[in-house]
Amino acid sequence: MPRRIARFIPLVVFLLGSCVLGAEPATRPAAPESFLRFADDAHGGGSLQTADVEFQNADGVAVDLIGAVHIGEKNYYDSLNREFRRYDAVLYELIKSRDVPPPSPGEGARSDSAISQFQRILKDSLELDFQLDDVDYAAPNFVHADLDKETFEKMQEERGETFEMIFLRTIMKAMTDPPVPTGVDAEDAGDDLIAMLTHPDMERQIKLVIARQLGTIDLSAMGLDGPGGSVLVTERNKAALKVLSEELGKGKKKIAIFYGAAHMTDMSKRLEAMGFSPVRTRWNVAWDLTIRPDQPSAMERLIRGLLDAANEKN
Repeated sequence: MPRRIARFIPLVVFLLGSCVLGAEPATRPAAPESFLRFADDAHGGGSLQTADVEFQNADGVAVDLIGAVHIGEKNYYDSLNREFRRYDAVLYELIKSRDVPPPSPGEGARSDSAISQFQRILKDSLELDFQLDDVDYAAPNFVHADLDKETFEKMQEERGETFEMIFLRTIMKAMTDPPVPTGVDAEDAGDDLIAMLTHPDMERQIKLVIARQLGTIDLSAMGLDGPGGSVLVTERNKAALKVLSEELGKGKKKIAIFYGAAHMTDMSKRLEAMGFSPVRTRWNVAWDLTIRPDQPSAMERLIRGLLDAANEKN
């Protein structure tokens, strides 16, 4: 991938994670450093995965941090919907006006926020689904655990924090310290573009290039981890943990917090400060990027299209 393209990956990762439940066995009892990773399958493909980490306290109360990408495959969200039924409460993120009910599947299309609109552009470009279209927010155990729109906008205004400012900060960070794919020489990164166009299954090849980069980005690359944190992540996490305390006070013993993967490193630290410790990690497959060798490459499609056009003229 050319370096000028790689520079903008930090913004994409926040917009996706600020995307079929895997059958992997439990891992060591420690929260991962990142709740988003790319898993290489050693056959030219792989998968983009999000972490589901269970925490417990001394009383046996369980709180699962379920990281999400906001753009993923329909099977990913369908599996999450089934998983959510196991919990006494599912605390979810969604910036909406006070007293406005959660959206029904598909209603998220009405959002006019810059972030939501950009996510939908990415969704259409990558041929994936949008979280608000598939997740059942009307489920009886779903509990809103986020800032309301009015409070969010007021706090952002007080801090001078806007989507445009974060966008600019991300670009400036990327321009001064552009990410380089792990194990790839930046001078040879253009080879990825050639491979993407000439190898089979171009759609997955494109997503594969993006997914490899997403697994290497952290909040520092997005400028959201300063001393005071940010409204976009830090203050919303505080709101979520406040709702968690309220739900625990009601005697609920099994709770999930369903938030974007970019929130979860900070969320883990806050949860541990409340006396909870990680006991297991499971990885959910958000994008299945197994390459299908029987699919045509972009170059093959181009050549066939040219030949078809020439035959039609004759």
